[in-house]
Amino acid sequence: MSVKYPVIAVTGSSGAGTSTVKHAFENIFFRDKFKPVIIEGDSFHRFDRIQMKKEMKRCEDAGKPISHFGPQANEFDTLAKLFKTYGETGTGQKRLYLHSDEEAAPYDGLSAGQFTPWEDIDNNSDLLFYEGLHGLAQDKDTDIAKYVDLGVGVVPIVNIEWIQKIFRDNAERGYSAEEIVETILRRMPDYIKYITPQFSKTDINFQRIATVDTSNPFIARDIPTLDESFVVIRFRDPDKFNIDFQYLLTMIENSFMSRRNSIVVPGGKMGFSMEIILTPIIEKLVENSKK
Repeated sequence: MSVKYPVIAVTGSSGAGTSTVKHAFENIFFRDKFKPVIIEGDSFHRFDRIQMKKEMKRCEDAGKPISHFGPQANEFDTLAKLFKTYGETGTGQKRLYLHSDEEAAPYDGLSAGQFTPWEDIDNNSDLLFYEGLHGLAQDKDTDIAKYVDLGVGVVPIVNIEWIQKIFRDNAERGYSAEEIVETILRRMPDYIKYITPQFSKTDINFQRIATVDTSNPFIARDIPTLDESFVVIRFRDPDKFNIDFQYLLTMIENSFMSRRNSIVVPGGKMGFSMEIILTPIIEKLVENSKK
């Protein structure tokens, strides 16, 4: 963990709702005039899109399938080095993974599924903000979490997560339900080993739970909306950030406490809750960094 250059990591599987927490952080940065370095988790994939397809085929033929959830397909060591270097010096290197032709358009000679060249980080930033799959991941050689000052998990119950993936992959990529289920099964060992353990390390978890039937996610006709959900917010150590639960209960209508370190809020209040919880924490991190 750093003092001079804070590192904030938001981790959650694709489609888990990390865009909501990213928007909340953007609002905080804008209001407080903080200058963040934005790091996207996909930029630390080990292979570009074409290389990954070849590697998946090679590993499948060898009976050892890989997925984007595990270390074989990601550079955990490079990400940990960035967090460590930034925390100590406020510098480091970053790049982008180009998801679409629109993202690739400004980069001559590059297309969707490729990486931009590595570039130096602006050394005049206030903090580093990471959003992706592996902000607090660990394997036998690397522990990324130990370089993180504030870890935030965004994790719906797994049935909602699968529903979101099925709808997204079908609508955006044209995959059939059978192909998507095969992908979920192929990824499951890495999901269990490398994704879920992170949520025991996060300082704060935002877990969305539906109030409608999601018992069979593979036949669901729509994605439960935020208004059809509750969000369980769990603080690993409330004293670490001086969490005032009475204040939160007063500020967030229809919220209640389910355990001594957990508060439950209506799904429609998720973004608002993130902002009032995270704003004083981030302000304190930056304030301490400038002393």
